[in-house]
Amino acid sequence: MSMASQPPPNKWISWLSQIYSSGKGPVLGTVDAQEIEDKAREVMKDNSIAYLYTLKSAGTCSTDDANRKAFERWKIVPRMLNNATLRNVETTILGMKVSSPIFVGPVGKQGLVHADGELATARAAAAVGVPMILSSSASRSLEDVAEANGLNGQRWYQFYWPRSPDVALSVLKRAKENGYTALVITVDTMIVGWRSHDHRIGYSPAGHGFGVQQGMADPVFMKRYGLVARHERPKFPFDQEEIRKKAAAGDEETKQSMFLASQWLVETGFGIFRTWDDLQFVKDNWDGPILLKGIQAVKDAEKAIDIGIHGIIVSNHGGRQIDGAIASLDALDMIMRSQKVLDAQKSGKLTVLFDSGIRTGSDIIKALAIGAQGVLIARPIVYGLAIAGQAGVEQILMQSICDLHVTMGLCGFSDVNDLIGKRDELLVKVDYGVDTRTLVKSSM
Repeated sequence: MSMASQPPPNKWISWLSQIYSSGKGPVLGTVDAQEIEDKAREVMKDNSIAYLYTLKSAGTCSTDDANRKAFERWKIVPRMLNNATLRNVETTILGMKVSSPIFVGPVGKQGLVHADGELATARAAAAVGVPMILSSSASRSLEDVAEANGLNGQRWYQFYWPRSPDVALSVLKRAKENGYTALVITVDTMIVGWRSHDHRIGYSPAGHGFGVQQGMADPVFMKRYGLVARHERPKFPFDQEEIRKKAAAGDEETKQSMFLASQWLVETGFGIFRTWDDLQFVKDNWDGPILLKGIQAVKDAEKAIDIGIHGIIVSNHGGRQIDGAIASLDALDMIMRSQKVLDAQKSGKLTVLFDSGIRTGSDIIKALAIGAQGVLIARPIVYGLAIAGQAGVEQILMQSICDLHVTMGLCGFSDVNDLIGKRDELLVKVDYGVDTRTLVKSSM
């Protein structure tokens, strides 16, 4: 028997090795997801309203809680003595080769937590080599984010659908011209959910000109008011009360900003519930893959196949839309038991991605094993951004991929693509709600 050779270094394991060789901790001071969240809360203690805007979900936050509990119920059953010395986390999604199955999810108004906002996130995504999905409610224009993401950056655009066809066409044109290769239509936010925290204090960044920057940069929309498109970088930290005081005192620039913001919110159609038939407009006017984000029901996944949609993102918006809704992972489990979905996925007609609740490499493995081909990371990105800007986002991405790389091997897999759909082989659903001491006693 020959001596086993040392595996060659790779980008992900080298990142972890550097932490130990330097004798210092990572940029965020920890790689623990809860500790990072707590640290973001501490960093933003003087701007806690903005932090809670990111953290809080709909109603009692029960759906957000359910997202995490669902991951806890699924347990990994690792396999031993498989050769996983050399491991691959690269995959291909909708014809795009990616360094891992991880995407930066579309989180709006990132400028609430850091002065560089989405620009820092775009630079971090490009530096690590992870695709970014830009939110329509970003605090930077899609043009500025594309520039920050660079020529080699991989990016998609998340589309909140303007009600006027000419404005919708303008946004689609701008996204295509700026290198956004796929369109993600969020279908679970025709109206903003019941968000108790925001309602309690009347907190509305968008209504005060923050997170409406796609509208301000749109030439068709701005022309209506005799104005030219402008690429804004809103002031940090956001101070709603200061803006209201300026407007009340007659500051014309502030009053105009609030007026335009109100008109953009009207334009982006909140309260207008689009239908399956309406999707034909986008299909006719977008040259590239189209995905529907917010799918939770099997019938909706199957309907997407029927009308020729390229992909779905199984998501409950991180619990921010409906209180008491099904956990996103449970929705994925139901959808991936549909033979129609399985056949469409196998043939390449449908790509399935997952969002809501991802925190660790094990979470990613569970989502892939249930059937997702890729996952979106959202809130942890914001926490990393709040603490350390671009470097913080880079760490969140690096640690997520490194964790996946290590844990995948420990599960007995050498290629991330082999994890997809291996639910029955790799996972078991367990309810540890009963006191384990009772279980031990009853088995004696």
